[in-house]
Amino acid sequence: MSNLVNYLRSPKAIRDRCSQLFELAQADKLTYFRLDLSQLEPVADYVIAVIREQYPDLDVPFHSRWRHFEVGNIPRLQQLEEKLSDRSSIEQAKAMFDLVIPSVLLDAGAGDHWQYLEAATGQTWARSEGLAIASFDAFCSGSFSDQPYQTDAEGLKRITPEKIATIFQVTSENPLVGLEGRSNLLQKLGHTIERSPELFGEIPRPGNLVDFLIRHTDQGQLSAVVVLDAVLKGLGEIWSGRLSIDGINLGDVWKHSALPDDQLIPFHKLSQWLTYSLLEPLQSLGLAITDLDQMTGLPEYRNGGLCLDLGLLQLKDPKLTEIPHSPDSELIVEWRALTVCLLDRIADTIRLKLNLTPESLPLVKVLQGGTWTAGRKIAASLRPGGTPPIQISSDGTVF
Repeated sequence: MSNLVNYLRSPKAIRDRCSQLFELAQADKLTYFRLDLSQLEPVADYVIAVIREQYPDLDVPFHSRWRHFEVGNIPRLQQLEEKLSDRSSIEQAKAMFDLVIPSVLLDAGAGDHWQYLEAATGQTWARSEGLAIASFDAFCSGSFSDQPYQTDAEGLKRITPEKIATIFQVTSENPLVGLEGRSNLLQKLGHTIERSPELFGEIPRPGNLVDFLIRHTDQGQLSAVVVLDAVLKGLGEIWSGRLSIDGINLGDVWKHSALPDDQLIPFHKLSQWLTYSLLEPLQSLGLAITDLDQMTGLPEYRNGGLCLDLGLLQLKDPKLTEIPHSPDSELIVEWRALTVCLLDRIADTIRLKLNLTPESLPLVKVLQGGTWTAGRKIAASLRPGGTPPIQISSDGTVF
């Protein structure tokens, strides 16, 4: 594997390449966006208010899929743990990987009109929470395997757009964005884990990644960057229509003409969020997670929307909000790159104001407390349905 591919799969590359566009923005040399860093403190204050509202004691959990499973304060995970109580701690962690990996991959934006009726509670959920509960129910009912409470390659390969439509209660009146993309992603997940027995076992299932990661611990410690590297290498082939080098799929990596040399800029948004979501099952095994702040903020429309809606970022041509943009457009690439850099600065400002450290309030907690929630809140106050400030043409695999 080339040195460039390895580099593009690192959090360092994300920060390096995003920072190049950030420096251009500071000099007002980008095509689509300008910065107003005088708004950094007001944005930090807004996020702090949201954190205190959600977590008055500042005991913020990780930003991960597990938070969505807790929506409505319903003890779904506790009930699942009771179902798994006869399994060993390792097998329980594997089941949690089996649940959360497909669930994260199914989490790209649902669109403004989709919702999910949860049979167990009679409650209706939309957006990320709805996608989470739908995938949770699918996992528990055996949609991803012949075995209860398990996901495996054979079950994933049998996924079809029709099955996804059934899982997510899709009808003409309840449309879900990116139906085919989500189905293809899970099918490819099945084929990909089958080809990587060293990561996913001889009888391949996502949960077997637990065994691989345990082998890469050092005195009970495991680097978050090692987890991300395993995710990027193990699942890299699932992404359709992406750039490649020497036949290797780069995943969430895009081009921008302002960058020198290869013009490539990595984000790995879903892979990083998946990494964040794998950490809690690993912690349940007594492992200490290190290097959390080497990871980056997530360049998606809630965090990016926060920066735009509160004026940290400004679109040079406001009319561009009236039309949708594809993920490979330079406008979206600029928006995402600047979001990564601004999240670091927002986090630093918040820590300074709260007298906290990167260890006591790592970026993954700032996102949860935090910028993602604040982005959703400001969007809801500005636009019907809380839509993002910029329209994105999604295939169900990026955002």
